[in-house]
Amino acid sequence: MTFLATSLVDEPEEVRVREIQSDDSVIFEVSVAPDDMGKIIGRRGRVARAIRSCTKAAAIREGKRVMVEIVE
Repeated sequence: MTFLATSLVDEPEEVRVREIQSDDSVIFEVSVAPDDMGKIIGRRGRVARAIRSCTKAAAIREGKRVMVEIVE
């Protein structure tokens, strides 16, 4: 998850990914620099949707549910 976010932004040192786990699900909270917020979301949310799709595909292999939240 961190690799995806850092490769998309101009300031990769500002990327923070917090992982919150429960029994059958994982929540990733992604925080980036304010100037990079548009790059991580994309036009009409396309990049954010693609990130969510990739993480869901990886989570299916492990039998877990995953959510990606982009926070300020």
